[in-house]
This record gives sequence, C-alpha cells and structure tokens, in this order.
Amino acid sequence: MVGAGMGAMAAAARLAVAGHRVTVYERSGTYGGAVDRFERDGFVFDTGPGLLHLPAVYRDLFVKTGKESLERSVTLDQVDPASRHVFADGTDVTLPNASRAGAVAALDAALGAGAGERWAEFLGRARDAWDRTRRPLLEEPLWSDPRALGRDPYPAVRQRRLLRGARQAATVAEIGAWELGDPRLAALFDGYALSYGLDPRHAPASAAVLPYLEQTFGSWYVRGGMRELARAVYERCLARKVEFVFGAEVTRIVEKDGAAAGVELADGTLVAADAVVAGVAAGRLVARDLDGPGDGAVRERRGAAVPGRCTVLLALRGGRDGDAAHRTVVHAPDGAAEAAAVFGGRLAERPTVTVLRPDDAATRPDDGHEAVTLTATVAPHGPVDWSDGALRARYAEVLMAAAESALPGLAGRLLWHEVRTPADTAARTGAEGGAVPAPALAGAAGALLHPANTTRLPGLYRAGGWAHPGGGLAHAGMSGALVAGLIVEGAEFRGSQ
Repeated sequence: MVGAGMGAMAAAARLAVAGHRVTVYERSGTYGGAVDRFERDGFVFDTGPGLLHLPAVYRDLFVKTGKESLERSVTLDQVDPASRHVFADGTDVTLPNASRAGAVAALDAALGAGAGERWAEFLGRARDAWDRTRRPLLEEPLWSDPRALGRDPYPAVRQRRLLRGARQAATVAEIGAWELGDPRLAALFDGYALSYGLDPRHAPASAAVLPYLEQTFGSWYVRGGMRELARAVYERCLARKVEFVFGAEVTRIVEKDGAAAGVELADGTLVAADAVVAGVAAGRLVARDLDGPGDGAVRERRGAAVPGRCTVLLALRGGRDGDAAHRTVVHAPDGAAEAAAVFGGRLAERPTVTVLRPDDAATRPDDGHEAVTLTATVAPHGPVDWSDGALRARYAEVLMAAAESALPGLAGRLLWHEVRTPADTAARTGAEGGAVPAPALAGAAGALLHPANTTRLPGLYRAGGWAHPGGGLAHAGMSGALVAGLIVEGAEFRGSQ
C-alpha cells in the first residue's frame, strides 16, 4: 500500500479482514493524508476537511471490518444549523440541517417569497440526477467504457424564448442564471461548487448533486476534530494487523513479467508484493502509461490545474457565541471574477470564505477562548508562489477581512494566527501543487471522472481522492471499498448491493 490517506487505509482494513497481509508505506511521519490537525497553546484546528457528509461510508467500513461500530470510536454530531450564508448585498440566511421545508422557509424569509420554492424545485431535479448516477458513479468500479457517464443526468428546465431557440442549463452558472433566478441563490450554488474545487462557469449541471447530498443527508462534525476520524480508521487498521511504515517514500512500483510485483523505497529497499495499491497519483511511480488510448479509461490527470485551499487558523480571546453557526459562508461580491482568478492561476482579491466555529471544548484551552478556521479555494502552488511569506501574510489578511462579517470584532480578539497554503499541502501529501481533488461528476463528456481503480498494469490498483470516485472524505472511503472488492473478488466485482 502506497500512502496512508483515508482511501488507502479504508482499503487496507478491508483487505486485512479478507485475509491479506497488508503493509502501508507512508512518506510522512503520520497517517491521514490531508486529514491533519495543528495544535498550539491549547488550541486545536483541523487543517483538512472540516465536516463529514455521508457518514454511512465510514459506518459501513467499521461494520465490515469488525464488531465495533464507528460510534464506539468517535462521537458524531449533526451540525444544526447546517450553514449560514452572508451575501455581498448584506443578506443573511441560515439553513437548517437536512430539512427541505426549513430551507424553503428560511430562503423565503431572507430572499423573498418564491426563493425557497425555486431552490426546492432545483433540489428536486438534483435528486433525479442523483438517482440516475448514484450507483455507477459511487458504488461500482468505473465502467470499461465510461462514455455513458459523460452525459449529464441533470434534467435541466427547457426554457422557451421569443424569437430565439429554447435553451437548457448545462453548467452551474447557467442553472444559477436561468433556473434559480436570484443572484443570491446563484451564489449559494456557486459556493457549493467552488468549495469542492469546481469552476462554476464550466462545471456540469450534475454538480447539483453536491448541495442535494448535504441538504438531504446532513453535515456531521467529529467531536475533537476531523482528525479523530483518521485516528479511528488508523486504529481499526492496527487492530486488523495492518502494518504501517512511516518516513518511507515509495519511488517506484516494481514490475515483473508484466505485472506489479512490489515497490522500491527511497533508500533503495525493494519490497515484494502480490498486489500494490497506490493511495497517491500512481503515474509518477511507473515507467508506462497506465491509461493508454483505446481502452475507454479516464486518463490520470496531474494536479497542476486543480485548485487548492488556503486556510487561516485563528486563536481568539473571548468565548464562542452560544448561537453561532458552526459553518458560515461569506460569499464573494463577484463570483465570476473569483472563478476567473482561481482557475486562471491568480489570487482572487475578494474570495468566498468559509468560517468554521465548532462548539467543541476539545478545540480550545478553555471557554474564554475560541478556535476558528477560515478557508478559501485558491489557485495551486506553482501559478501562485505560496512559498512567498509576504504573499501568505497578505492573503491571510484578505481572508480575515472577509470573515469580519461573520466574526464582528475579529481583529480585537486575535491572539495569533497560522496560515496553511497549497505549498504546505504539497509538502505534506505530495499532491502536485497542493491540489485538492474534486468528487467525480457525470456529464462534461467525462472530464470530471477520475481514473479507474484498476490500471493497465495488472496487480496495480488506485485508491483515494485521485482515483474513482474522486475527492472528499466519503468518496475516498468509497474508493477503498471498491479496491478491496476488486482485489478480493476479482474483475467481476460490481460493488455492494
């Protein structure tokens, strides 16, 4: 196993239960990949994902790998309200967790009568897209010919126009402009897409499944921080006799007789294996093309054009407001300009900022202080030199200025802050440019699908965010389940029923 990220560990635990001897080689000194934390002076911050969606993925992992449930290892809190949204015109709306009727009422009250119903109708169409693609996109290995998934499953409204042909929305931005009919509702949808690293101007309409998932199945926080989920999965692996070797960078996948036969470490050590699972982008570890032309596979893409995250960790004096939302999204005044900057390799001067304020005593030294995390989707390291200290400091100020609308008086409460950028992500995880992979989506002629879990090199498999079904905690866990099924049951494996 190459890498100790969430997808790789999910595969490792399942394989160990199936009777395989599993060894994980991790280049860094710890497990979890991007699911990490920072601690200082009694403050504790997540530096990766801040919330979990579809916790059923990890509940299933724990059920399938032992008698102890996920809830025996971690405490899951359903976040309610799910999110607060502050728009550029000063409008403020708070959305309840997993309540369609509550969201309709909140949007009508904040944006005007009819806004909630338009959003509900949009989520209804998103549900149709979800129902059409859920199994092939998330629960099955990628089809050998994935062209069917290149068709967008979102049933866009056909709009007739006087003296012009009818039109149907094909992108996130077009849904916002043509179906939602309110710039604030459009910004709400844009914000979901951007938070997953997708360009609203070009992301397919099928991205509607992202807000549908959150608003249908809920948002969850792991008490003590999301790193606790990584700890729980790591400990489940240890309990199933998975061996971890940290500080061991894999530099090459060894081939013998046309199949993967092991790995070579940076110190020259050769380790034989019957199968190799790459929890990182595997293309750089082999001397062949893993996704050649003519086999219908989605080709492995490097991360240089994929955005990353800039995160500012705030240690604040003064306790958390009792009615504060766990998550507040402060939307950019010009979403199109923000997208043009982020996906054009530049800094957005006024970005969308997500503010996380967990009500968790484990994240702060006492009730007289608060640990807050600010995050923005940004261009990766390379196009932007995130190693430049002055640039990092300036952009932290940009994020803090935006967060003032969610945290009035922030500057006066600040004790200290830490900045994490795509350069740090690259150093920590090895992801090119510090890119963060998006979940797989149907549509866009397959451009947002990820490489299959199998490869053209027999015995080599891919798990984690850079493989089918893509990035995010839930999707990484799904990839681990798919890889384990393929290794245990063979090519005929078609996913859980």
